[in-house]
Amino acid sequence: MRPRNALLVLLVLLLSASACTTGPSLENQGEITAPPGDSTHLTIGSAGFTESDLLAQMYALLLDRAGYSTKIISVSNREIYEPALESGQIDVVPEYAATFADWLNAKKNGADAGPVGSPDLTATMKALRALAAPRGLTVLDPGRAVDRNAFAVAAPYAAKHHLKTLSDLGGSGLPVRLAAGDECVQRPYCALGLKKTYGIRITAVDPKGVGTTQAKQAVRNGQDQMVLTTTTDATLDDFGLVLLADDKHLQNADYLVPVVNRSRAGSEGVRKALDKLNTVLTTADLARLNEQVDSWRRLPEDVARIYLESRNLIPRGWKTPEDLARATRLMPDCQ
Repeated sequence: MRPRNALLVLLVLLLSASACTTGPSLENQGEITAPPGDSTHLTIGSAGFTESDLLAQMYALLLDRAGYSTKIISVSNREIYEPALESGQIDVVPEYAATFADWLNAKKNGADAGPVGSPDLTATMKALRALAAPRGLTVLDPGRAVDRNAFAVAAPYAAKHHLKTLSDLGGSGLPVRLAAGDECVQRPYCALGLKKTYGIRITAVDPKGVGTTQAKQAVRNGQDQMVLTTTTDATLDDFGLVLLADDKHLQNADYLVPVVNRSRAGSEGVRKALDKLNTVLTTADLARLNEQVDSWRRLPEDVARIYLESRNLIPRGWKTPEDLARATRLMPDCQ
């Protein structure tokens, strides 16, 4: 198994220890002002779910093609991987602009701090970069792909009640039992926002998780009327579900952005390599890539490679240095 596919248990344990012992002290170190660096060996972090795995694989391939040596580790907890990113144990991670801005803001100003992410991408990026820079982090430019909260209903239900938007649902006065995570009850972009912004009659939140199979089945079967999912969910057709448009822009600008440790990966070379993805990767593309992994059971590395080849971002059949080294090790000794 290639290093970037393996779960590097030892390193994850080290990151966990770092988060417990040195992470909080970062709050007291003052601003980190090291100049942009250009390490040739870069560690890319994945948050451990399909979309993050795919993005990490694409980042690795693009950086390998640009002459860097990369490895990928999976660290599912942001409370662990963000301090590791600050300390340089991880060099690059795929993030979501509004969510990461709000997370850093809460880390700086407390859990009760008001949100700084918004539906306005420009304002969100300004807030995010202002919060990231003192921590020694550089937020690269966002691309075209965005992964926001989204809400879906059964197609027959939408047709019967003439629903295309969330405003339509609010105006209908229909009672709605919402399949979502249990935290949805108090989230301003979930139950609270649906009530306040759209006037939707949320009668209960059925805690089946965000976009899970059980949640979608509950809506298909009529147990619930709507499900919380994401804009890159490619399995809605499988359950006979359709998205309702967020026509009043309740959801934030959660565009995909690479975040890098400035002193190790803040160079123009890293920026140019990763910026190549921005011009091609769309929300629809990302949904299809997620589907290939989640529904078709393909490996994230294979899906990522084929996509980059199809967009001419890496040559077809191109081998990374790790591929070539592995092939050399496996060659039989003919002497």
